[in-house]
Amino acid sequence: MKPSFKTIAIGSLVLFAALQFVPYGKDHTNPPIISEPQWDSPRTKELFANACANCHSHETTYPWYSNVAPVSWLLERDVEEGREHFNVSAWGASKKNKGKDAAEEVREGGMPPWFYLPTHPEAKLSATEKQELINGLEKTFGKKEEKQ
Repeated sequence: MKPSFKTIAIGSLVLFAALQFVPYGKDHTNPPIISEPQWDSPRTKELFANACANCHSHETTYPWYSNVAPVSWLLERDVEEGREHFNVSAWGASKKNKGKDAAEEVREGGMPPWFYLPTHPEAKLSATEKQELINGLEKTFGKKEEKQ
């Protein structure tokens, strides 16, 4: 016997509703800021705040859809991963912070990720802003050493 469209729709709605009770991705508290890098300029800090800070600091602003599973799970995973690799709010607290990689990630288009930009228009940098951010990140954190 083949399930009807109505049965599939109701089952999907029940499953979606049940997912909302999974707590992962629902804690929207930011840890305290431990320390910050010595930014080369207020402009670099501003550009970083607009394009990078949601995932790479303890100053994450959670949008409305961060309360809806399974999107909340993906967002939480991205923030956790971003903070683990590079976190300006816990600067110096971890040897994992890859400040020297930051400018290269922006230069190569790896950051901010493409899927972040449609819902965060403030992170879309013009070519001039992108170059300003790259220069500022290099001045703040140093350049990544070239491989020979």
